[in-house]
Amino acid sequence: MAGFQGKSVLVLGGSRGIGAAIVRRFAADGAAVTFTYAGSKDAAERLAGETGSTAVVTDSADRDAVIARVRDSGPLDVLVVNAGVVVFGDPLDLDPDAVDRLIRINVAAPYHAAVEAARRMPEGGRIIVIGSVNGDRSAFPGISAYAMSKSAVQGMARGLARDFGPRGITVNVVQPGPIDTDMNPADGPFKDLVHPAMAFKRHGRPEDVAGMVAWLAGPEAGFVTGAMHTIDGGFGA
Repeated sequence: MAGFQGKSVLVLGGSRGIGAAIVRRFAADGAAVTFTYAGSKDAAERLAGETGSTAVVTDSADRDAVIARVRDSGPLDVLVVNAGVVVFGDPLDLDPDAVDRLIRINVAAPYHAAVEAARRMPEGGRIIVIGSVNGDRSAFPGISAYAMSKSAVQGMARGLARDFGPRGITVNVVQPGPIDTDMNPADGPFKDLVHPAMAFKRHGRPEDVAGMVAWLAGPEAGFVTGAMHTIDGGFGA
């Protein structure tokens, strides 16, 4: 485990699932953690009480609210952008407003959060965005809008890695495959669709993703930047 004593960490979208596992990991490793939530107040309050972290309500679809949250968090050693939404369905039938909201949360929010964090982030800081294996491939129909958003953050990370590299700030994307969360439970309807295509015939755990995030935030990953880190049980093998 990397030690994060004295480090300031902000997790955008941290009340449930992968985000909650990331909050727990950093808090257990000694960091001062703040995380945002939107509609899961009870879960956020429980997690804050359990970990000693700070929960703050922030709508990741609101650009100004995201920028203000990052700015008001003070100089950050680590920014993790986990907030995201999924819109599935035939693109001919999808609500355009829902797609635009997805783009605001999945693409615009990570960009604006990263830029604002970098303004005061110390040398050697870390920016980590939770993407998706669907940024590399669309395994089945109906995910084009979601896949588009996750491919977009790949280009963002590559570009910002060069922009912030002179200051020693790394920018990376973690790309989970099927992970056991309330959005994609291990015993849910996608199990029979995805498990046959995986080297490990099971969903991953949120803690698996949190472990990769912690490594990228730690000192051993100081020369790793502008990269996509897939953690999918061999879904694309």
